[in-house]
Amino acid sequence: MKIVMLNGQNHRGSSYHIGRAVIDRIEGNKEVTEFFFPKDLDHFCLGCYRCIEDAAACPYYEEKKVILDAMDGADLLVVTTPTYCMHVSAPLKAFIDLTFDLWMSHRPMASMFTKRALIVSTAAGTGTGSAMKDVQDALVYMGVPKIVKYGLSVQAMNWEGVDRKKKAKIEKDAARIAKQLSTDKAPAVGIRTRFLFRMMGMLQKKGWNSAPVETAYWKEKGWLDGKKPWAGQ
Repeated sequence: MKIVMLNGQNHRGSSYHIGRAVIDRIEGNKEVTEFFFPKDLDHFCLGCYRCIEDAAACPYYEEKKVILDAMDGADLLVVTTPTYCMHVSAPLKAFIDLTFDLWMSHRPMASMFTKRALIVSTAAGTGTGSAMKDVQDALVYMGVPKIVKYGLSVQAMNWEGVDRKKKAKIEKDAARIAKQLSTDKAPAVGIRTRFLFRMMGMLQKKGWNSAPVETAYWKEKGWLDGKKPWAGQ
């Protein structure tokens, strides 16, 4: 199984350790590629819209491409983020902003419709729910059909400060989640993803999009003629 881990901070904190705990318990052979933000993509979206006309025109395309190519070939995406001010970390939010052109409303990658994802967020207090929702929204609109979430108030500033009872709970939870994810079979595409895809296709047909190149992309994929990126399901 190919796993790509996207970490919303450079340091290996509680969220990272929980994500790794799940990965380490997944059965079978694993190939894990890790990215850390902002180390691996230290930019904010400029709002220039160049990516809408041409993905390669983004000023940060070469750095993004390394990450997106890895995601394209992955079976499982593991996204970890600390909770900052009750939301996703700024570096991970910057990555989300820089990849909005890959949402279903624009030019989604067909491979995203066959992936699973795990979102992990920790906080010293509260806010993991809203932090995970920031990530979930992006993954849903990218087309990921199966998303597992795990949020936890660790009541500590770092992994070393998490008490032993809480770590024991994390170990049990990690084993349970890993069991759910220990499969190479593509997940079923549910009603939500199908509905969003159909709705975005209707917008493309009507020309209610950002640019003609998007409609051309959908036509090239055959998605405006009934084909689906999850063909066979």
